[in-house]
Amino acid sequence: MFRRLPFPAPPRALAAPCAVLCAALALAGCASQAPLQRPDAPVPTAWPGQLTEGGQDATRIHWRSYFADARLQALIAAALEHNRDLHIAAARVQEARAQYGVTRADRLPGVNLGAQAAIQRSPPALSGLDAQSNADRYDLAISTVSFELDFWGRLARLSESARASYLATEEAQRALQLSLVSDVASAYFALLQQDEALALARASLALREESLDLLTRGQQIGAVHDYDVQQATGALETARGTLFAATHQQALATSRLQFLVGQPPAALPPGNTLANQALGQPLSAGLPGEVLLLRPDVLAAEQRLAASHANVGAARAAFFPRIVLTAGLGFASPALATLFSGGAWNFQPALTFPLFDGGRLDAQADIAEARKRVAVAEYEKTIQLAFREVADQLSAQRTLAQQLQAIAANQRAQQRRLEIAQARYAGGMVGYLEVLDAQRDLVGVQQTAIELRRAQLDASAQLYKALGGGARAGT
Repeated sequence: MFRRLPFPAPPRALAAPCAVLCAALALAGCASQAPLQRPDAPVPTAWPGQLTEGGQDATRIHWRSYFADARLQALIAAALEHNRDLHIAAARVQEARAQYGVTRADRLPGVNLGAQAAIQRSPPALSGLDAQSNADRYDLAISTVSFELDFWGRLARLSESARASYLATEEAQRALQLSLVSDVASAYFALLQQDEALALARASLALREESLDLLTRGQQIGAVHDYDVQQATGALETARGTLFAATHQQALATSRLQFLVGQPPAALPPGNTLANQALGQPLSAGLPGEVLLLRPDVLAAEQRLAASHANVGAARAAFFPRIVLTAGLGFASPALATLFSGGAWNFQPALTFPLFDGGRLDAQADIAEARKRVAVAEYEKTIQLAFREVADQLSAQRTLAQQLQAIAANQRAQQRRLEIAQARYAGGMVGYLEVLDAQRDLVGVQQTAIELRRAQLDASAQLYKALGGGARAGT
């Protein structure tokens, strides 16, 4: 309650509260927490296999510089603006930022301005007097609301945890942006693959129709046996089924790309074909212990570990006394006319010490320690996964380059084989089945070449992501 005293308050009035504070300060150094030691990266110190010398640091290459196709750039820009997963991530960043603001505000005193008037009239029968009893009170005060003195760092640790959680959501948003960039590129390359596969299926169908037409006319003049015509008819229907399947796969690839972009793309600039797509700038893999720690997902895991470490400190600080101050300064009077004639103040420190809580604080400390161990394991797992992703894509690039060389030689051989089979059939040396086999094998090799080219482009996009592409290139 308020005490009616003239300003300023006598120092003697604060002696008892100050004694309480001094007693608490004597214990202030007992709850210190050691700084967080970042775990060593549980991965080899070098990448497996033989690496190509040279290359640029992926973290300093902006995605617009890495992906040169104008159409792909427009799709990525649209996805970064309209993708719903990215909208969700942005909202979570705002939520974490606001939560950090709440915990930071808990470390500061809350100041309120309050005014109150209490007017009471009691009849003589209730007051025990011969006349009516009047009891009026008017108050005007500035007061603090339960301000906790954070001697042992409990509130500081909670604030650190909230800040680390906020930074973790920011890094998670950056990781999602990087994944979205590479996923849109992969989906775009997949669509280009289906475009070429569809074109190949149409060309194959046209070739089958032409062959059947020639054989049918030959049969009409008795130069071609019906067996060859039936073989060509079967091959034609197989090619027709392949065209239907290719059309369906192209529709699926288009749908996936539109989903990633967030809306149907419109007014896009022309793009390059699959064969004319650039692989992007050669990238330097660097050292695992340096490169991986710059990835946004690894930085997010590190911030989550920092948050759990701070929560451990807060749980330990909860074992120590809590000191809460409530104070006020203002005016109080039984009459409104004399409200400002005298000052009033109050000062109420409170110290609480946990004596028995049924093991609640111990359990909360155990929970915090367990969650920190989980965060450590998740941090190490994230680094291991990042290492595997880089190693896989480096291996894929080497292997796919070799496969493409082999498939190019195979394609030339199959083309020559078809020419020979057609000449042998025209000379009556073999049946039409040999020509059909040569045509089928050539189409199969051409399809494989398209798939390998798409896989090579996809590996290039995924390597950019795995190396933390653009992490230090700005927006």
